[in-house]
Amino acid sequence: MDTGTHVVMGLAIGSMATIDPYIASNPHTATAIMVGALIGSQAPDLDTILKLKNNAKYIRNHRGITHSIPAVCLWPLGIVAAIYAFIPDANLLYLWIWTFLSVILHVFVDIFNAYGTQALRPFTRKWVALGIINTFDPIIFGLHIVGFILWGLGLHPGYTFLAIYGVLIGYYILRYRMQQKVIQQVREVIPNVTNTIISPTIYFNQWHLAITAEESFYVARSVKNHIIIHDTFEKVPLPETAVIEAAKFDENVSAFLSFSPVYRWEMEEYNDHYEVRFIDLRYRSKDYYPFVAVVQLDLNLHILSSYTGWIFSEEKLQQKLDIIPN
Repeated sequence: MDTGTHVVMGLAIGSMATIDPYIASNPHTATAIMVGALIGSQAPDLDTILKLKNNAKYIRNHRGITHSIPAVCLWPLGIVAAIYAFIPDANLLYLWIWTFLSVILHVFVDIFNAYGTQALRPFTRKWVALGIINTFDPIIFGLHIVGFILWGLGLHPGYTFLAIYGVLIGYYILRYRMQQKVIQQVREVIPNVTNTIISPTIYFNQWHLAITAEESFYVARSVKNHIIIHDTFEKVPLPETAVIEAAKFDENVSAFLSFSPVYRWEMEEYNDHYEVRFIDLRYRSKDYYPFVAVVQLDLNLHILSSYTGWIFSEEKLQQKLDIIPN
């Protein structure tokens, strides 16, 4: 989920702790829990700092080890130790429990996005991405804002958010059923489908679709239960040529391939260099596919320049690459 949604979820978890009479009557513990829940709701996304390094490091690692099973166990311990140093009168057990719940909730809700997480590490590095909830869902965020308003009007915060989370469970079930209906419609419209990657949008009844069939890739959209096909690409396996193998050694390309489950590729040979492009088919925006990896190699297959990330025009891409004139 986006940072704002994680923040309001952390506050909601801290508020629900006040249902316990002990916590409600112990201000030091209540304060520590609220702080712990708020920090815990953000901690797994600490890897965002990798963007300062480069896109390849960020793409390969974001929502990876920081969302893994060992990390989920270790985050609360570090957070609790830091908070306890400043609020020593807080109850350690209660503080750990509610901080742990906040960290778990962060990772759990991220699984429902199209981006997903490597939440099952160290057992597998497979990305778990259910594609049911958009990274920012206005209904989820809006219900939290309603909860804060009701709290401000005098309602008990714990019971208010407990009720709201009951509603959200129903909402997640509804979204799952909607998603399954879309997947079924894809099978009815497109023959020989082997896989459908579905990405929810900010709009309730719209979904992005990257569909793999036996011989083609289809990029489509579901709008109010109607499948609209935008692009069709021939499914061409990545060849085992010297140029492609050399391109795979590039850090940007390697990061892209480790993350993207459905993509097409292009290779061009110019007078003095090769260029290989990998284009993720999950993210279509206004007739453009912005998530790419591009590498240029000289005729001896030495890497000259490369880039991976989000780019929305050829001009910007050339600037990123410091591209060689064709």
